Amino acid sequence: MEVETARPYFFGDIGFWAERTEVHKAAYQGQVSVLQGLIQSGASVNIVAVDSITPLHEAATRGQTQCVRLLLDAGAQVDARNVDGSTPLCEACSIGNFECVSLLLEYGAKVNPTLTSRTTSPLHEACMGGNADCVKLVIAKGASLEAYDLYYGTPLHVTCANQHLDCVKVLLNAGAQVNAARLHETALHHAAKANNLDMIELLVEFGANIYARDNQDKKPVNYTRPDTPAAHCLQLCDSNPLSLQQLSRITLRTVLGTRAVDVITKLDIPNRIISYLLYQ
Repeated sequence: MEVETARPYFFGDIGFWAERTEVHKAAYQGQVSVLQGLIQSGASVNIVAVDSITPLHEAATRGQTQCVRLLLDAGAQVDARNVDGSTPLCEACSIGNFECVSLLLEYGAKVNPTLTSRTTSPLHEACMGGNADCVKLVIAKGASLEAYDLYYGTPLHVTCANQHLDCVKVLLNAGAQVNAARLHETALHHAAKANNLDMIELLVEFGANIYARDNQDKKPVNYTRPDTPAAHCLQLCDSNPLSLQQLSRITLRTVLGTRAVDVITKLDIPNRIISYLLYQ
C-alpha cells in the first residue's frame, strides 16, 4: 500500500505538512481496516493537514471511536491542537459523542486545556451541542465550570444561549455561578431573549438576579416579548420577593458551591427535600 509523503513542516512540532493524507481520510470516514493497514505500513499518526488538523481530530470530529482508539494506541498525541487551538476532545464534545469523549479522557486528554482568544473549552463545546451526558462526564473529570470564553462567556452562558435546559440543570446542580456575567450579560439575559419560560424559572430558582443590567443597561425582562409567559414570570418575580424557603435554598447552595450535590445527597433528610434542594 502506498503511503503519502509530504515536505517537512517547520511551524510546529507535530509530524509533517500535507493537504489531507490517506490517514486523515480513513480516520474521518471510519475505515478501520484501511487505517490499520496505513499504520502498519509506517504512516505517521501525527501528520498534520491544513490548519494543523491531525487524523485524531478527523476521527473525533465524526465520532469514529474505533479509529480514535487505533490512532491513540499507535501513538497519536491526544491533546494535539489545530490552528484554532481545539483538541480532539473539543471536537468529540462538540458532536456529543459520549463513547468518543470517554475514550479520549481514558487516554489522558486534558479536560481544561489552556484557552486562547480562538479557543473554547471541551465543556463549552459539550454545552453548545446540548449533550447532557457529555456535560456530566467532563464535569466529573474536573472541567472548570467558570472557564471563560471571550465570545461566549461561561459554559452556562453558552447553554442558555442555545436553550439546552437539561445541560443548564447539570451545570447549576454542579455549582455553576448563576450570575456570572460577560459584558454584564448574565445567563438570565440569554433565557429572556429566547423567551424560554422553563429556563427562566430554573435560573431564578437558583438565585439569578432579575435586576442585573447588561452593557445596554437592560434587565432580563426588557428582552422578553410583551404579554408572554416569560415576561409575566419576570414581572411576577419583580413584584413578589423570594420566600424564606427559596432564600434558604439559594443560600445553602451558594455556601456549598460545587460540593452541593455530594453533601446534600448524604444528608439524613427526606428524598423530596433533597430533590427540592437539587432541583431534580
